[in-house]
Formats: sequence, C-alpha cells, structure tokens
Amino acid sequence: MFQTLYSYFWWERLWLPANLTWADLEDRDGRVYAKASDLYVTLPLAFLFLVVRHLFETYVATPLAGLLNVKEKIRLKATPNAVLEKFYAATTKHPKQTDVEMLSKKSGCTVRQVERWFRRRRNQDRPSLLKKFREASWRFTFYLLAFIAGMAVIVDKPWFYDLREVWKGYPIQSMLPSQYWYYIIELSFYWSLLFSIASDVKRKDFKEQIIHHVATIILISFSWFANYIRAGTLIMALHDSADYLLESAKMFNYAGWRNTCNNIFIVFAAVFIITRLVILPFWIMHCTVVYPLELYPAFFGYYFFNFMMVVLQSLHVFWAYLIIRMAQKFITGKASWGPGVVEDERSDREETDDTEEEDEAAAKNGPLSNGHPVLNNNHRKTD
Repeated sequence: MFQTLYSYFWWERLWLPANLTWADLEDRDGRVYAKASDLYVTLPLAFLFLVVRHLFETYVATPLAGLLNVKEKIRLKATPNAVLEKFYAATTKHPKQTDVEMLSKKSGCTVRQVERWFRRRRNQDRPSLLKKFREASWRFTFYLLAFIAGMAVIVDKPWFYDLREVWKGYPIQSMLPSQYWYYIIELSFYWSLLFSIASDVKRKDFKEQIIHHVATIILISFSWFANYIRAGTLIMALHDSADYLLESAKMFNYAGWRNTCNNIFIVFAAVFIITRLVILPFWIMHCTVVYPLELYPAFFGYYFFNFMMVVLQSLHVFWAYLIIRMAQKFITGKASWGPGVVEDERSDREETDDTEEEDEAAAKNGPLSNGHPVLNNNHRKTD
C-alpha cells in the first residue's frame, strides 16, 4: 500500500510537463539536477538553526540589548488566587461581566479586584521586551544575510534581468551549487520558524503566520521537486528584501530609538509595497503564469504552484493593509508604539488601567476624584 501511494505521489504527470519523466532529470554529462532526497537534510538543519538561535540570542542579542539600553517595564503581579487561576487557565483569559460577578462571589474579591487580577495576569503572560528584542535581532540577522546571499546567487544570472530566461530549456536546467545551498538554508530556516512558532512572540496574525510558513515551505519544496529553481530563487530573494527592515525597525523601537524606528519603517513600507504588491504579482507571478504556457501545456504542478503563489499574495495584501494603517497613524500623528512611534498593528498591547494608577496614587496621596487627589482640608487649593 505504501508503495502504491508512493507511486501515485511521484507520478510524472503531477510534477512534470507532458512527455517528460524523472529519467530526463537524472544526473549526466556533468549536469546536476535537484532531487527530493536532497531536502531530507533540512529537518536536522532546522533543529541546528534553533540551537544557533539560542546561542545567538544568549551571547549576541542579550548583550546588544544591554548596550542599547533596552529596559523592561515593571509589571505588577497578580496575587495568587486558586479560583481565579483555575478559571484563567481552563475557561478564558478575558471573562465577561457575568463571569466576573460570579468569580467575585466565589473568590471573595470585589468585582474591581477580579478585573484587576485578570489584567495583571494577562500582562504576566505577555512576552518581555527583552524576548521581543532578541527574537527581532535573530530574524534581522538571518534575513539580512539571506538577502545578501540571495542577491549574490541571482544578480549575475540572465534570468534576473530577463524573466523569459527563467523557463529557457525547462525542465532540463542544471542546478548550481549556490542555488543548492540557498534553497537548503532558506527551507531549513522556515522549518525552524514553524517549529518555534508556539514559543515565539504571538501576535494578532498568529494564524496567518502559520499559513505563511506552511505555504512557504510547500512552495520551496515543490519548486525544488519540479525544478522551478530559477523562479524559486527570485521569489525568496524578493521576500527577504523587506523582512530585515521590519525586524530592524522593531529592534530600534524596543531600544527607544523612536526617530530611527520611524525612518526605517517608512523605508520598509515602501519596499514592502513595491516588492509584494507590484513586482511579485505583475512581474514574478506573470512570469510563472504566462511564460510557461508558451513552452508546454498546463499540468497539475503548474496549477498547484501558482495556487500557492496566490495564497502568499493574499497574505501580502492582508499585511499591506496593516502596514497602511500604521502609515496613516504615523502621517496623522496618531502613532502609538510610543510618543511619535508607529504601533505594530499585529502586536498584542500591554494592558494599562486607570484604576490601578488611582489605587497606587491613593496609597500615596489619599482618595482620588476624577483621577486627581482630593485636596486635604489642611491645604490650600493652590498648594
């Protein structure tokens, strides 16, 4: 049964144009072709990436955070409460008003104390500023090096300047050593992102991130199997061109370098929109949709590859919407990553509450009225 499934999976008509077989892509006469077995090494390399990431974050990113004076915000801890903790872990982190009233009776706390407890408990679970900085530093380093490497791999190739060259002689196109390592490293990295996504900083687009990583892994793998390597290298380099800018903007944001963060964000937004909403759909996707049909009839692999490209492009449109929202806030002066700093629309905000500030102020200054200390009778109103 396994052999039957294996035969169906690798049926030439799924992966290759008509009248071509896997025998046509066997190494001969000094020509080397991509093989599915080459990608097995990406799984152990993904775990190696996780080890390298841990070492990088410990011995490079953490000292760098100290040099840039990345400061942690002091968070008030929720007092231990078995009833509230059980509800928080088993039911929901965001109780409705009826739940709050019910928990108030069960725990012996006031409604206000229950609400405060949940706010503090949620803040405790949010990633620290140092964790965010370390993660951004790691991704910035990889994306920057990957972009430089990708450009080195493709900048001297004729298909970088003439997209019709992508399909010249397809699929009998020999693989270069630089293409091999570019693919292996990129695919290994995206496997590592997928493996670590549960422990990484979670944002509002968590599900979209999973879809992106899975779609990217499928696209890279399929382009390798079907020898779409020339198109694949162009797509990977195009994606890396904006990602390192976003991660560097995050780093400077966490370090409090607001003007630098703003300026990098403007550059990132421009590069993202140009590469993902202009070059990718109107040049690269045009290349993968139109030009192949001039050489051979459409087959399953052709439709599958371009379908996955549409999935990625849909995610780009979604993220472009968030970026434009951030840009609007920046232009109108309503940015809130900090005073004058654009807020990451994907981030889960740190919760603050006026009642907590009032409680702390009351402990120091006495009761409050409309958020301000009530004047003591022993002091003049002008004091």
